[in-house]
Amino acid sequence: MAVRASDVSRIPGRRAGPAPLPDTPPGKPMVSWFDPAVLAKSGLKALLSGTFGRQADRRLLDAVARPQPLAFDYSVDDTGHPRDELWLDYVSDLGDGWDSTYAVASAVMAPQLALTDGSGATHVTRGGDVLVFGGDEVYPTASVAEYQSRTVVPYEEALNRRRHRPHLFAVPGNHDWYDGLVSFTRLFCQGRRSEGWRTQQRRSYFALRLPHGWWLLGTDMQLESDLDAPQVEFFQKVAGQMRGTDRVILCNAEPAWIKQQVTPRAGRGFLDNNIDFLEQRVLGKKVSVFLAGDLHHYRRHEDADGRQKIVAGGGGAFLHPTHLPKVDQRPGGFVQKASYPPQRTSRRLTWRNLAFTALNPWFGAFMGVVYTLLGWGVAANLNEGAVGAPSFREVINAALQSTGSLVLGAGVVLGTVAFADDRRGPLWRKTAGIMHGLAHLAVALLLTWGVSAVAAPLAAELQWSIRRDLFSGLLLLGGGALVGPLVVGVYLLLSLNVFSCHPNEAFSSLSIPDWKNFLRLHFDTEGHLTVYPVGFRRVPRRWKRGRSPEEPVWVPDPADTRATPPRLIEPPIVIGRTKALPVKPETGPPGPTDMMVDEHPPGGAV
Repeated sequence: MAVRASDVSRIPGRRAGPAPLPDTPPGKPMVSWFDPAVLAKSGLKALLSGTFGRQADRRLLDAVARPQPLAFDYSVDDTGHPRDELWLDYVSDLGDGWDSTYAVASAVMAPQLALTDGSGATHVTRGGDVLVFGGDEVYPTASVAEYQSRTVVPYEEALNRRRHRPHLFAVPGNHDWYDGLVSFTRLFCQGRRSEGWRTQQRRSYFALRLPHGWWLLGTDMQLESDLDAPQVEFFQKVAGQMRGTDRVILCNAEPAWIKQQVTPRAGRGFLDNNIDFLEQRVLGKKVSVFLAGDLHHYRRHEDADGRQKIVAGGGGAFLHPTHLPKVDQRPGGFVQKASYPPQRTSRRLTWRNLAFTALNPWFGAFMGVVYTLLGWGVAANLNEGAVGAPSFREVINAALQSTGSLVLGAGVVLGTVAFADDRRGPLWRKTAGIMHGLAHLAVALLLTWGVSAVAAPLAAELQWSIRRDLFSGLLLLGGGALVGPLVVGVYLLLSLNVFSCHPNEAFSSLSIPDWKNFLRLHFDTEGHLTVYPVGFRRVPRRWKRGRSPEEPVWVPDPADTRATPPRLIEPPIVIGRTKALPVKPETGPPGPTDMMVDEHPPGGAV
């Protein structure tokens, strides 16, 4: 009997051919933060993690159960000889949509990256021997599956064996804590190897000894923005190994110098106290550079001595505005030197909230249900015995006589008050929330009036009242899904651009994948630190498979002509051991250095 071609794979001893490779990347889209399911899941996990985190601090358990070297030594190579130079990459707030996360990952994992600054000068940089994740390594909440699809896979496919795997160290952010740091610990603190990196740390905080007297410290502030006692003792011991001329790069998950102004009434003063204690009492003012994420943009502040405070939270998560909060000057003489995107662009992007309905369709469906419940009973009462279109006064009277509509209306107002921003104080929050809620009720009444006017002429044709009421309900559902989100969008637009409120909500609603960034740090042979702030104006939206071993698995599709290559946000920042030095662009290729290999770590433990 003849064997069909489709049966060949079933013949014993015959193996089926390889499955065809997919034509599109396996990644996920940007998180839709106003999706009711995402809101409910994230809120529940935040509540549970906050509750259990206060009662059982995992850091205290790890301090006992997970011994960790005092410092990982990258001041020497794997043969024990002092390093002349070192390259290090800093990426924060990643693990969101594929396009943004992979665009950053493919640049980070490239063996070399030629970057152009505003003057047209080209700076050739090299992929970091060490990779530091600065916080919030996954969105919306931590889980093994989300880490794998949103963080691990993009970096594995971006590296694609093009160069050595960097040694990875990760600082946990609040999103990493949403499962009690369980998934973070499994991925980053158990010595697991990935095709994209090699992990080293055993706890959620660490210290790196770098060439020429530089150190990098990564802290874990948990959900309460607090340093636990074992962590303080750990960094005290690290500080005891520092010489008087050594300098420190301090990596925190949140920028205290901005967060204090973002939520001045939220009781966050202790965050600054913790950092002040670590900086002044433990490190003795050795900190030359503060690095942080959490805010998904780039901002740099500098003082007269050249000390830097840099926010670089552009590893893949949605964009945050730069025109709020207004932090041109911060305590200690720190002055803002750069922001990305520019504040004018940030203000213009806020207007995208007028397209809130199209950007958040599932939230539109939710608002359609709310508006239907608000107006359906009113419309049904108006339809009874209607011989013509009702007046608006009749609509209001019908609403006041509907107990269900009154109760739900009160719930809407209470919900909008709870949603309102409190940075201007409780009175402002109540006023803004009530006005927002009343706007929804007014629009719902107008929509109900319009639906009743449309249904009235059809009353004679729709003989059964159930048909007429169902028709009214469908109109309310569709109309509410369109205009309800628009009310929210207008509220967020006015709140941010006029009243300087709701920066997080007004931009999380947009899920903008562009304006991404990361930092490339170079410790040169003279002991100077050069910081290259790398920006992505528009990340690719279309990808195709790479064709050569020198390429990552996925490369930008040339048909996507709007995508822009990475370039410097501002000229490189050169920092000396004690004071910032004038910028001296490096236009040639980087000099030779001791490269790490996968078989042997580049540095040992102290």
